[in-house]
Amino acid sequence: MGDIKSRINALVNDIKQERDELRVKLHLAKLEASDEWQKLETKVEKLEGKARELGSATAEAAHDIGAAAKVLGQEIRNGFKTIAKRL
Repeated sequence: MGDIKSRINALVNDIKQERDELRVKLHLAKLEASDEWQKLETKVEKLEGKARELGSATAEAAHDIGAAAKVLGQEIRNGFKTIAKRL
């Protein structure tokens, strides 16, 4: 009977330790995701600004703005994918 009790206690202790370690990892992941999210929000605002610039740009400038917007848009998509993978 004592052997079963000690194995159960060991199991409980192992599970509690795993839970605590996972809790810390989740907290850190949340902080990292939040930081990444804030960076992406800034990039979305820049992308919106590029879209507004296109309305009054010359054809040559519009091409440059469009290329920059495309790169920025891809960075944002990649960032969203990274966050989604962490969830």
